[in-house]
Amino acid sequence: MAIEVRIPTILRTLTDGAKAVEGKGGTLDELFADLDVRHPGLRDRLVDAKGLRKFVNVYLNDEDVRFLGGLETEVADGDNVTILPAVAGG
Repeated sequence: MAIEVRIPTILRTLTDGAKAVEGKGGTLDELFADLDVRHPGLRDRLVDAKGLRKFVNVYLNDEDVRFLGGLETEVADGDNVTILPAVAGG
């Protein structure tokens, strides 16, 4: 079993158009590193030197990971991770 990661439209060019991909890892950081092996450039779009990029929202089983521990949030087989770009408007 793996962790399902839902990919927003803007990042699907990195996943060959896939709406969801599977990965593994014990933390969110390890999961993103695993995904980056098969989908190069994905991690760089989500993470910078300070942690999660400000314009990206990541949810683990519908909970915002910024309140769970950021990149050190523990993940497990069967979890669902959703990546959503921040939206601004006026």
